[in-house]
Amino acid sequence: MIECIYAVFGASGFGREVMPLLRAQINSKDIKNLYFVDDSPTTEEVNGLKVLSFDEFVDLEAKKKYISIAIADSSIRIKLTERCINVGINILDIKADNSVIMDDVSIGEGSIISPFCTLTSNIKIGVGFHANIYSYVAHDCNIGDYVTFAPSVKCNGNIRIENYAYIGTGAILKQGTPDKPLVIGEGAVVGMGAVVTKSVAAGDVVFGNPAKSFKRKNR
Repeated sequence: MIECIYAVFGASGFGREVMPLLRAQINSKDIKNLYFVDDSPTTEEVNGLKVLSFDEFVDLEAKKKYISIAIADSSIRIKLTERCINVGINILDIKADNSVIMDDVSIGEGSIISPFCTLTSNIKIGVGFHANIYSYVAHDCNIGDYVTFAPSVKCNGNIRIENYAYIGTGAILKQGTPDKPLVIGEGAVVGMGAVVTKSVAAGDVVFGNPAKSFKRKNR
């Protein structure tokens, strides 16, 4: 029986970006123990690797199974994580070799830290965090569970991002202060290129420079 097999859940764009990071992390030149997993596979192979359904991956014989959930939607990521844990599949943490993590940084299980990301100091991050390429988190930030950063997010110091928030490509979050951190509320969405200068309410959607509420505008 094979000792360990590994997979990336999601065979579309982000999953294909994560797979080389996984391959480098386990230092494997043998691709026979690497797979893509997809609930609705449209092809049998992606970039030379087999694409399996979830059930097919579960049915493979191996002493240990590991998976990275490369799905941007936090609600789907939560459900897939629970499915994997329920059948004994271990959730992987992925960290690019050229990412930078400095002092006193705590990150929960199931994170993906993409190339050229930087996490500086005194940062606490929950489970299921995704940081796409060129994103950074500065000092004294507190980030909840299943938060997603698209590419090039600039999360400056003293910011609190609550569970399930999505921060779009190129968004800039203004630095808060120790006594008054900038807050991105639970489930909020910050649009691409937004410049956030004020706290964002839970469930709100903001766009623009400075960022304004799309939801309140359209009520």
